[in-house]
Amino acid sequence: MKKFAVVLSGCGVYDGAEIHEATLSMLAIQRQGGEYQCFAPNINQHHVINHLNGEEMNESRNILIESARIARGDIKDLNEFNANDFDALLFPGGFGVAKNLSTVAFEGSQATVNEDIVKVVKDIHQQKKPIGALCISPAIIAKILGDVNVTIGNEKATADVIESFGATHIETTHGDVVFDEDNIVFTTPCYMLDANITDIDDGANNIVDAMLKWMD
Repeated sequence: MKKFAVVLSGCGVYDGAEIHEATLSMLAIQRQGGEYQCFAPNINQHHVINHLNGEEMNESRNILIESARIARGDIKDLNEFNANDFDALLFPGGFGVAKNLSTVAFEGSQATVNEDIVKVVKDIHQQKKPIGALCISPAIIAKILGDVNVTIGNEKATADVIESFGATHIETTHGDVVFDEDNIVFTTPCYMLDANITDIDDGANNIVDAMLKWMD
């Protein structure tokens, strides 16, 4: 049974992990015969957004604690991650990736990525194990690895940022998966496109299927 490490960035699309992408990815892993363990960095998120009206709230929240909502409490501090214990790494999207795991949302081509995230990605990459990234998450993979083929769909501004990191962006549509064979990186656009929950289900199933088939 192949084991995925799923890295979350909070809880909720505007300031954390995209909940549909996260839960449907976990469902796809289990339905296709794999298992998963959720992880998140034990740090405060950049800010808190009211998901009803989109306004910033005057409070502070911890990424690990918020991510535990999605994982039903079964989650570990990212500092506990050991690449030897896992067969694959998967990042759901959501603005938390671009606000909490990196500064892509604010600094674009000048963005930085959280050091613990960099280490996790590099550790899996050095062991030649697959990395999956949904929605905006390919941007941080591009920032970390540089010369890699990825997709976020067809949104030009974000694609330009990705290419400024030295990566190649490939335009795709719902459910498509781009596979970079040299880096063993799988990406799919999900909510970077104008999507509904069935499109996200397709994307999650297709990326997990592609990763598992590569591992067989």
